[in-house]
Amino acid sequence: MDYASLIEKRRERFAEVEVLITDPNLFSDQKKASETMREHRRLKELLEMWETLQTAKTNLTENQELAKEDDPEIAELAEMEIPELEASIEDLSEKVQYALLPRDANEDRDALIEIRAGAGGDEASLFAGEVMRMYERHAEGRGWKVEHLESSPSEVGGFKEVVLKITGEEVFRYMKYESGVHRVQRVPATETQGRIHTSTCTVAVMPEADEVDFELKKEELHIQATRSGGSGGQHVNTTDSCVQITHLPTGLQVKCQDGRSQTQNREIGLQIMRTKLYEAKVREEAEKYSAQRKSLIGSGDRSEKIRTYNFPQSRVTDHRIGFTSHNIEGILSGAIDEFTENLQKKEMEHRLADAGME
Repeated sequence: MDYASLIEKRRERFAEVEVLITDPNLFSDQKKASETMREHRRLKELLEMWETLQTAKTNLTENQELAKEDDPEIAELAEMEIPELEASIEDLSEKVQYALLPRDANEDRDALIEIRAGAGGDEASLFAGEVMRMYERHAEGRGWKVEHLESSPSEVGGFKEVVLKITGEEVFRYMKYESGVHRVQRVPATETQGRIHTSTCTVAVMPEADEVDFELKKEELHIQATRSGGSGGQHVNTTDSCVQITHLPTGLQVKCQDGRSQTQNREIGLQIMRTKLYEAKVREEAEKYSAQRKSLIGSGDRSEKIRTYNFPQSRVTDHRIGFTSHNIEGILSGAIDEFTENLQKKEMEHRLADAGME
């Protein structure tokens, strides 16, 4: 497909945005200003990639001609550069294709990540803690900020449930693939006969919502203060700081006790509630997509087993795309990029097909 006409439209839009960002009034609305600056950055990157791609194509044509020269030295030098140019053109073409696709409005958002221990008792809670730390290290490597909103520690040092907020550049774009059931196969430390146990934890990655995205109506909420419970530091069990919020139309409940005050727990609870309701709305919209794309990416189906971490074989397999890595230690230390990149590539293939841009 010839993308020149699409690029020309982006070039025209870039010129419009260039004018917009010079308007001092733009920054009186911080949300609009942020969106405009992000659009400016994306368009600039796309146009620069396009120019680099065109230059690479020109250089490839020239080298292919020089490779036919009678001078063997010139021909050899030209021939040597051809594979590198071809690889660069293939990579840039993929990136340009992705950048030209209609953009998911949630990709730029920060994310709330809810991790729950599943089947497997204590071992499941320990695994949930490891998955949490995997995401913390991954976020640190990307320069993102991690904030603990709520947690329910287990007696063995893991977590029954934990909610993280990750803030940074395009967090949801990269983290959305983590939603689903993560399964671990290993010999627990408490196992005396060396038997391999299977445990699970469930991950839900939700694009953070604000009041503009989803309005929480007071008459639809039941907010109740209770005494905090469980292990959680000096502030727990001393005051009625725990807040439980129920969304009456859906029955969805959120309970917060990690904050230092009832007011803080209330605000965190409302943030989590708003995000969960917004995510449910987004998932409902996703039902309109093809079954193949839903099952692969971004379906948010928390019952779907997406990945297995097999310790005896040092193997991690993503079942959606059949991709396996034997770097289990590196992955649990936050190096999940190889999965993200392969999932993004597969998603792009489906989106290009849907958009008729194959």
